[in-house]
Amino acid sequence: MSRKILLTSFKTWLPHQKSNSSDDLLEVISQANLSKISLIFVRQLPVNIAEASRVTIQQIKYYKPDLIICCGMAEKRTFLTIESQAIWQGQKIETSVNLKPIISQLANTKISHNAGKFVCEGLYYRVLSYLKKHHPPSKCVFVHVPILTNHNLPSIVEDLKILMKSI
Repeated sequence: MSRKILLTSFKTWLPHQKSNSSDDLLEVISQANLSKISLIFVRQLPVNIAEASRVTIQQIKYYKPDLIICCGMAEKRTFLTIESQAIWQGQKIETSVNLKPIISQLANTKISHNAGKFVCEGLYYRVLSYLKKHHPPSKCVFVHVPILTNHNLPSIVEDLKILMKSI
């Protein structure tokens, strides 16, 4: 029986952005051969907290995935970062995933405690809140993706594959 993993990405939101690295990464992952994992993609979400959350939660309700990995672009970061928590309107929710043992397996990934105070954090907070109330068995993490280059792409792809298999 294969595990179901739902992955999300966003559209671009600034004029200089030719693509969103979160979506670029999902395009590469969609072509990977991952045994015993069934991937569900919710790509190019609108950069709007309410709409992105509505679409993502609708897909979670429909597919009932074992794991949700929400991905967003972090242009100023140089490595993949897994967000430990989401804070919204003074309320904090932490991921139920124990990140420390996972991070030790990843070459180009770090833990972050700041999901950005933008649409990424809003989506993460709403998904974690939904899962806590309605589907506690599912796990969720938010991953910020740096600008992808020929140099960092192989290690970031490998880290995401390991992450998917480790949770």
